[in-house]
Amino acid sequence: MASVTWKQVLAWRMRRQFVERPEDVSAPEIARRLAGVQAQVASAAEFAVAVRRRTPVAGQVPRALLEERTLVKTWAARGTLHLLPADEAGAHLMLCSSLRNWEKGTWQRAFGTTPADLEAIAAAAAGALSGGAALTREELARAIVDETGSSHLAEVLGSGWGTLLKPLAWWGVLCYGPPQGNKVTFTSPARWLPGWTGLPSMEDAARTVIHAYLGAHGPATPDMFDNWLMRKQSRKKDVRAWFAAAEEGLATVEVEGVPMYVQAEHMDELLDTAPTASVRLLGGFDQYVLGAGTGTTYLVPADHRSKVSRAAGWISPVVLYEGRVAGVWDAADGEVTVTPFEDIPAAPLKEELDRLAPLLG
Repeated sequence: MASVTWKQVLAWRMRRQFVERPEDVSAPEIARRLAGVQAQVASAAEFAVAVRRRTPVAGQVPRALLEERTLVKTWAARGTLHLLPADEAGAHLMLCSSLRNWEKGTWQRAFGTTPADLEAIAAAAAGALSGGAALTREELARAIVDETGSSHLAEVLGSGWGTLLKPLAWWGVLCYGPPQGNKVTFTSPARWLPGWTGLPSMEDAARTVIHAYLGAHGPATPDMFDNWLMRKQSRKKDVRAWFAAAEEGLATVEVEGVPMYVQAEHMDELLDTAPTASVRLLGGFDQYVLGAGTGTTYLVPADHRSKVSRAAGWISPVVLYEGRVAGVWDAADGEVTVTPFEDIPAAPLKEELDRLAPLLG
């Protein structure tokens, strides 16, 4: 079996993710290449796209979301908001829907909602959005309560709103629509997205998402994929079935003695990749870090993990050196402060700061 080192893998991932070699590609193509861009923080998603362009400019994401509608914002991997290519979003949602945590007694007790309640909410929401309306949280909640006539659901929607919307997103009932001032709205993806084709079969979804993941974050094991998708909450038999469905077009490579999957078409390029000595800055919640996870010591030094993965799920902006997280950074009042974990070459760091100056103010 062919083998590579982690240094080679990181250099290859940087190249695949437009980090090593930024290109003037569109926001949807970047989201496609990264298997989604986390968008819990809108400015972080915008930065993740801009930093990967040869000429870093803001404004690419709103255009793709609201004008072209080639991107969609919805809940996906790990139950977090993501930007997904409109024509692949259904595959991501289908895999996420397999979690079915709302069937667990602990979930039902925590949120006061049964699977029957969720089905009633979904049916009422689908009806309210069927005409192509974009409704605020308050408007959608009122429509659901009016349709069901349930005071219980009115109480539930007032307390556990965000959690209850995730299953509806995964079922393809709703996604984010155009904002109304500072308020978010929700709409039907079938009405909003020209590229929406509905939810595929589980097998087709597995092929799409696993190949997309490996194309950006490979080589990887099924366990690594599951950690990225749902923090290892998926049923093991499901993960095995997904990889069996996605088997065609995959190959196996050893990464420092551990067999992992990679797309077969990428094998030669991976084997020929030399380690990198570049210095790059990435923003908070970047997919380069999230795809591997902050617990991966080949990427994030164990002694410094708490500086990268902080309280309340906050993921810091990072400095990459040789593909590793070699420090964190922060920008305030036009000044960038770098906190290194190791010696970072000064000249390449300055070049990167100069390149990103338009984004950093």
